Amino acid sequence: RLLVEMSSSNPSTTGGPSASNPTAVPLTPYASTTAGTSAASGEEEKKNVFFFFFIIIIIFKRCINKTSLCKRMKLYKLHFIWFSLSFSDKLLMVRSVDLLKSKDGQNRLEHHTDAYFSDKLIVRRGQTFQMWVEFSRPFNPKSDKLQLQLNNPGIRISVPLVDVLEDGRWEMKIVEQKDKRVRLVVNTLPTASIGRYRVTVESFSPRGRLLFPCTPNDIYMLFNPWCEDDPVFLDNEEERKEYVLNSMGRIYYGTEQQIGARTWNFAQFEQDVLEACLFLLERGQVAMTEWRDPVIVSRMVSALVNTNDDRGVLMGNWSDSFEGGTSPTAWSGSGDILRQYYKSSGKPVKFGQCWVFAGVTASVLRCLGIPTRCVTNFSSAHDTDLSLSTDIYLDEKLELIKDETSDSVWNFHVWNESWMTRPDLPAGNGGWQVVDATPQELSQGSYRCGPTPVSAVRNGQVDLKFDTPFVFAEVNSDRIYWQKKPDGSFSQVHVEKNSIGQHISTKAVGSDTRMDITHLYKYPEGSEEERIAVETASRFGSKPTLYLLPTDNDVSIEIVMDGAGPRIGEDAKLSIVLKNTSSKQRTASLLYEVMVMYYTGVLKDTVKKDRIPVDLKPQETKTIPWTLQYKEYMNHLVDQGALMLTVTGRVSQTKQILATQFTFRLRTPNLIIKPLEDAVVGKELTVQITFQNPLSQVLKNVLFLIEGLGMQSIRKIEHGDVEKLAKVTLMEKFVPTVSGSQKLLASMDCRLLTQVHGFADIVVKPDGLNVQVI
Repeated sequence: RLLVEMSSSNPSTTGGPSASNPTAVPLTPYASTTAGTSAASGEEEKKNVFFFFFIIIIIFKRCINKTSLCKRMKLYKLHFIWFSLSFSDKLLMVRSVDLLKSKDGQNRLEHHTDAYFSDKLIVRRGQTFQMWVEFSRPFNPKSDKLQLQLNNPGIRISVPLVDVLEDGRWEMKIVEQKDKRVRLVVNTLPTASIGRYRVTVESFSPRGRLLFPCTPNDIYMLFNPWCEDDPVFLDNEEERKEYVLNSMGRIYYGTEQQIGARTWNFAQFEQDVLEACLFLLERGQVAMTEWRDPVIVSRMVSALVNTNDDRGVLMGNWSDSFEGGTSPTAWSGSGDILRQYYKSSGKPVKFGQCWVFAGVTASVLRCLGIPTRCVTNFSSAHDTDLSLSTDIYLDEKLELIKDETSDSVWNFHVWNESWMTRPDLPAGNGGWQVVDATPQELSQGSYRCGPTPVSAVRNGQVDLKFDTPFVFAEVNSDRIYWQKKPDGSFSQVHVEKNSIGQHISTKAVGSDTRMDITHLYKYPEGSEEERIAVETASRFGSKPTLYLLPTDNDVSIEIVMDGAGPRIGEDAKLSIVLKNTSSKQRTASLLYEVMVMYYTGVLKDTVKKDRIPVDLKPQETKTIPWTLQYKEYMNHLVDQGALMLTVTGRVSQTKQILATQFTFRLRTPNLIIKPLEDAVVGKELTVQITFQNPLSQVLKNVLFLIEGLGMQSIRKIEHGDVEKLAKVTLMEKFVPTVSGSQKLLASMDCRLLTQVHGFADIVVKPDGLNVQVI
C-alpha cells in the first residue's frame, strides 16, 4: 500500500505538492503498511530496496554477455547495495499516522462528536482538526514537502502544507515537531461535502514521492452548526444542544383539546446509526458534490425515509393490520429502525406513520449535523387538489357526501423543521424549514416535502419553493362547506376560518414541556394580516376561493369537552352549545353523526347518528348534553382511538346553515416505570413496569418494548394475553454503563389498544448516591 515514484530532481522544481497540481501516477510498489501501525523496521526497508535492485541485476545479467558480466558481478552487487542503502536513507517514508480520534481527545471534543459510538475520526466542516505523522527520518522543511489527500467517490481534495493557515482554504500547517514526528493542524472548508473520506498522506523528498493510504482510518465529515460560515449555523448554544446533541425528544399527538406526548429516542449517536445515515444518502442517487448543501440533503432525506418510490427506510401503513412488521405505535425510537435498514442492505422496515417518519428524519438530520426538531400540527388539513381550502361537500339533506369529500383533516400530523439559510430564495426566508417525510403527495415526481420556509407559509408566499402551497393549506386553509343543488352544482353555505392548524407544538429547549409555535406559521386568527396571507395564497390555488357570510348570522354552535376528555373504556361525554344572539326566537333541527376515523382524517365507520330538535329563546344560550356509551363504540375502534362528531342544521326562520366538526380521542393509560433501587454504573438495577388494562376485553398478543438507559438495542418482552381490566407488572433488570441523567422508555404493542407508553428520568450515579426519579 505504500507507493514510491523515483525522481532525480527536487519536487519543488517539478511542481511539488499543491492544490492545483497535487498528484502524479505512482509507479512502483515499495512496502505494505497501515495507518496507526508501525511500518517495517529500517533493516527490512533496506532489504526491500536491495531486493528491488537485485531483480534488475538478474534481468541485466541475462541480457548481456554472461561471461563478462559474471566477472564483475560481485563489484556490481556492492555498488547496488551501497546505492540502495543511500537511497533508502534519503526517502521520506511515513511510518504511522495518528488521527487523534479517541472520543475524549481534543478533536472529538472540540468538534462536539464525542458522543458518537463510532471509533472513527468524526469532524465538523469549517473547523480545524489535528493529527500526528511519524516518518522514517526527521522532516526537513527545506527539502521535504508534504500533502494530504481526502477522497470519496466523485471528490478529490488536496491539502497542501503551508506556513500560515488562511480561512476558506484547504490547508495544513506543522505546529510541532519531535524528532521524526510532526503534529499537523488541518483546515477544512465550511462548504465541504459531508460524508466519509479516505485519507492518504503524500510525502516528497529529493529522491521521490511516497503515498501512504491511511485505510481503514477514514474521516467522517458533518455539517457544523457551531461554524458561522456554515449554512446550518445556529447562534444559540442551548438550541444547538437541543436540536443537534440531544438524543431524546418529545413528540405530540392526539387532538387540539387533548394533546398527548410521548418520548422518542432519536439515537443519533448509537452504534451503526452514522453509518446507516451515510448509507441512506448513497441510495439517493445525488452526486456527492451536492452533499455540501443542506437544502439538497434535507430534501433528499425527506424522500428516502419513506419507501414509496425509492425503497427508503420506512414502509407506511394506515390500515388495521400490521402483520409482518411492527405497529407504528410500538416504536419508541429510531435506532433499531435505522440499524435494521442498514444491516439488511436497504430492505424497508415495517411499519411507520407520521410520527415515526418524523422521528427517523430528525435522527438522520441531527446525526448529519443539521439542527432539527419534531413539530405537531393539530387539525392538520390534507389538501388534495391544491385549492388551498379544505372542502366538505353536503347533499340536499346536509349529510356528508363521502365520495365528493377528498380533502381531509388529520387529528394531528407530525413533521420536522430544520434550520438553515436559503440563498436560493429571497432574503428573509432562512431559518426554520418544514421537512416532511410522510408520503402524502408527489413533489417533482417523488413523495417528499420541503424544505419549506416557515416564514413564507406565514405570509402566504406559496410561490416559493419547495411545496409551500401544501404546507400552507395544512396550517391555514379555510374549511368550506358546500351544499349540492338540485342541478348537481354546489354552493358555498358555510366557512370556518379558524379551525385548521391549531396548537402547532414542539418540545421546548432544555425541558420536556410543550412549546406552542403557531405564531411562527400564521398571524393571529382573524387578524387583518392573517386574512391578507390567506387571500395572497388563494390567488395561486386551483379554484377561486369565496368568503361568503350568512345574511343573518345570529346563531352560533360549538362542541365543548370538559377537562382532559374521555378515557378509553368509559362513556364519552360532550356538550353541544348553541347561542342565539338575536332578539327573536330561533328553531333548528340538528343532525349529528359520530364516526370512528384514523388520525389522518380518513373515516371508517358511523357509530351513531340521530337528530335533535332545538328551540332557542331570544338571547338564550343552550347546552345539550351528548353521550356516546362505551358499548356503542367498543367494537369500532381503530388505531389512535379517534372519533369525529359532525353536527349540521338549518335555522328555520333565517335559513342560516349551522355546521361544525369536533374531533376527540379516547385517552389511553400510561406505562408506569419505577426503579426499585439506586442506579449505579456497573450494578444491576431492577425496574418495575406496570400497566392496567382499561377495557372490558381481553388484549391479545401483547408485546412490551423497552429502550434507553444506554442500551444499544430494543428489549422485547412477549407477554401474551392480558385479561379484561387486569393489571400487569413486569420486573426488568438493567446494568447502567454510563453515569448521568438518562431516560428509560417503554411502549406496548397491541392491536386493540394503541399509544400506550411511558418513560422515567433516571440519574445514574458513579459513586452509588441515591437515584433521582423525576
